[in-house]
Amino acid sequence: MRLTLRRPARPPLPLTLLSTAALVLIPAALLLAFPRRSAAGLERLLPSAALLQSFPVRTGQPPPDLWSQRLGPAAARRLWSAQRALWWQFWGAHGDAGAFLALRAPASLPPPANSLRVDDLLVVAPDPLARQLLQQQLQVRRRPPRGLALRCVQQLRQGQAVHWSAGAIAQMLGPLAPLAEDLEQGCLQLSGEGSVLRWQGEADASEGSLAAQPPQFTPVPLAPLAENQWLELRGRQLNLLLRGLLSSPLLRQSLAQTYGLGPGPLRLLQSTPFQLRVHPVTAGPFRAGLQLQLELALAAERTVLEAWLADLSTALGEQGLAELQPAAGVRAWSREDGTVVGGWRWLPGRQQLLLFLGPVPTAVPASQPLGEVSWRLRLRPQAMAQAGLLPPELPPVVRRSRQLLLSGRVAGSRPGERQSSLAGALDLR
Repeated sequence: MRLTLRRPARPPLPLTLLSTAALVLIPAALLLAFPRRSAAGLERLLPSAALLQSFPVRTGQPPPDLWSQRLGPAAARRLWSAQRALWWQFWGAHGDAGAFLALRAPASLPPPANSLRVDDLLVVAPDPLARQLLQQQLQVRRRPPRGLALRCVQQLRQGQAVHWSAGAIAQMLGPLAPLAEDLEQGCLQLSGEGSVLRWQGEADASEGSLAAQPPQFTPVPLAPLAENQWLELRGRQLNLLLRGLLSSPLLRQSLAQTYGLGPGPLRLLQSTPFQLRVHPVTAGPFRAGLQLQLELALAAERTVLEAWLADLSTALGEQGLAELQPAAGVRAWSREDGTVVGGWRWLPGRQQLLLFLGPVPTAVPASQPLGEVSWRLRLRPQAMAQAGLLPPELPPVVRRSRQLLLSGRVAGSRPGERQSSLAGALDLR
């Protein structure tokens, strides 16, 4: 018996076309549904960056100074003209080393000096040592970003945004960094409206937070600070400022021994709503005066603070200060040369205590209610910088601005879960 092998029947033409189309379209559809991540190198760079910011490419404009500094003028112009979306700059743990430049560049590009490839990004360091340190950090195996870090990476890929870590807070604020303990890590989305830079975002009190994104809020429009005010910070609890400072047992011991501020009145102060103001002083040895206004809810709370003020009076007298009564209800303290250095007064008709450093305040400015936010900061950075009262490490764009507004709403209270949603604006006129 002979076996006859028949040629398989050729499928009808429509079926052939459908099969071919499927082989082409299915992979294309998968690529559209799961595209290759743009700027994938940001995931690896984020843990090594104290501050990382994205910028839009301004076609038709010359390349930024950082490009010319890191790439040289000719290469900067050539690569700048080929960019279409975003570029990035960041600072490492040692901010004084200068900024890194990160951009998209073809793999065929001869590597510029002090550069290295991080996935699909070309990163140019400020100097050979900074490049070596970054390369060593990138060799450490890390988990992919999650939670807050992942949301920050996504924002840095999509538009203008900025991410910071505790290292950036320490570099920019210096000895004032403990006051911003609740904002150790965060990111903001940035947008411009004329001469005003606006932002919306989130922050957390701990690195590596995996909590869900807190709900955003719409900030209430506020009038700018008057010329006779430099700073106003209002919050629902003074613990916003004290938490970081009181983490030092040595400081708590000093407050108790030197100023009579024991655990009882300290706990009360931590939970008290407050307004902190800084204003210019035009005459005398001080450049600025400070006012701290405490808003008490119960008469019993006033009794606690009056007992503490009595202990404080004794402590100040033992330190050589003389007590004055320059106006009704005001208790002030002066040095041997007669210069008033501070004091306090109970505001008439209200359960409010006004503590002050510097000259005796002549007026108490009105302040708008907080509304839905937990705290609000209004600041005149340019005026304070001219008086030498701002940390010099703050970004130049902040130091040169006329007004700054920043509001926060705290979303958590347990340790390690202190999240804040943030909104604000910067007047660049």
